[in-house]
Amino acid sequence: MNRREKKPQRKGLRNHGTPAEAALWSMIKRSQVEDLKFRRQHSIGPYIVDFYCPEIGLIIELDGQVHVNSRSMEDDEKRTIYIQSLGLQVMRFENRFVFCYPDSIIDAITEYKKEKESGHLRESNHLRSRK
Repeated sequence: MNRREKKPQRKGLRNHGTPAEAALWSMIKRSQVEDLKFRRQHSIGPYIVDFYCPEIGLIIELDGQVHVNSRSMEDDEKRTIYIQSLGLQVMRFENRFVFCYPDSIIDAITEYKKEKESGHLRESNHLRSRK
């Protein structure tokens, strides 16, 4: 993980992130949610994910208009399958959720952590589809 050769690309993504990524980062950085430490723009295999929490194996991806075409959705699905094959879980939210429903994202993280700790993960929480 976090391949050295992807460092310039990760840094570029961090420095030129979307407003939604900046807003979510301000909510989850410095262990503000359930004392979980998140990393942003972290590489996993050939991919760079928006946010990654190694403690509970959770990836959060924010999707904008770019992801609303069949090609991008197909690429996102392949990416998700790969990441899940590593034992990690992916939650996807549209960018607008960060601004309109920020508490729902925080609640989803909290719920996932509790379910992970209890060993009672529900399938519906493994992958949050675009809403």
